[in-house]
Amino acid sequence: MGSEGPKAVTIHVTGFKRFLGVSENPTEKIANNLKSYVEKRGLPSWLSLGSCTVLETAGEGAKSQLYQVLESSVAVSGDKNSNGTVVWLHLGVNSGAEKFAIERQAVNEAHFRCPDQLGWQPQRIPIVFDDGSILKAKETTCSTESIFKLLQNKGFNVVQSDDAGRFVCNYVYYHSLRFAEQKGHKSLFVHVPLFSKIDEDTQMQFVLSLLEAIAATC
Repeated sequence: MGSEGPKAVTIHVTGFKRFLGVSENPTEKIANNLKSYVEKRGLPSWLSLGSCTVLETAGEGAKSQLYQVLESSVAVSGDKNSNGTVVWLHLGVNSGAEKFAIERQAVNEAHFRCPDQLGWQPQRIPIVFDDGSILKAKETTCSTESIFKLLQNKGFNVVQSDDAGRFVCNYVYYHSLRFAEQKGHKSLFVHVPLFSKIDEDTQMQFVLSLLEAIAATC
């Protein structure tokens, strides 16, 4: 008793493809390279990296792909990780940022400043009509303050944010938080800058530290 050690944590990661105004999305490269990076660097024995998926930078037209990816974790966790914690980590780029941003919430509003990659451009509509007002927000159950402090202590230029925008990042985050709520999972969205602002190697180090910080605070 009392010697079971940390609870098993599996973290699934998503990034996005390029989109209008961003010809190279750093999160696509991070998601594609993360498995091999983690294999070289290693993770604590109780932390597993699950799937790494690159999503279409689109809302309604790519919703079925998003739910397919989310549902896949249920099958896996139902099998071998039923006693552990499942976390979804979504990475998106903020092309105007110079720091990493831990997003504490998503709001039920789709208001796209430009069309997504499938041509959809909603204006001030609820993401999920059944949830009511576009003012409704869903907060992550991850310990954002603790994660923030762990990353800050490692020297990363990171902030906490209550505004994930109203574009595809917020759209995906809202759906993911809703799904996590229903399945007993956790979900977190983190914005990263362009590689021209924070280089690729530093961003890979950041994501590895982020995985460890999420798992340590679950």
